Amino acid sequence: MRLSLPRQPSSVTRARHVLTTLLSLTDAGEEPRDHLAVMMSEACANAVLHADSGSTVDVTILIDGHECLIEVGNRGDTPHAGRLAAELPDPLTVGGRGLPLIGALADTAAFLDAEPGRVLLRLTKHLSTMPAPVT
Repeated sequence: MRLSLPRQPSSVTRARHVLTTLLSLTDAGEEPRDHLAVMMSEACANAVLHADSGSTVDVTILIDGHECLIEVGNRGDTPHAGRLAAELPDPLTVGGRGLPLIGALADTAAFLDAEPGRVLLRLTKHLSTMPAPVT
């Protein structure tokens, strides 16, 4: 599924709702669903906050039987010189936790080389959770 959403805060909620609806059609575990919802929210919120004026937030969601791939793109500059593993900010700092959180929750997460002036973040997450060990 591909979405092109306006650069406004309500687009974060819309993208998350579409993802949640698509995941409800799968047998994905609760933990991967929760992680994906957080990652989608953080990625879209970053796009809304940092995209060039007049840019859209472009979201692609691909789900197969075992994995979900999400791409969030917009016009602007790739943060942190393309590195995703940004350090956590000082505990009293407002904001700045989205990319480290995405990096911690995703199976893979990276900024991709895109056309000049375009940011593209790709995330993947396995949809199955390991069963709890029998004791």
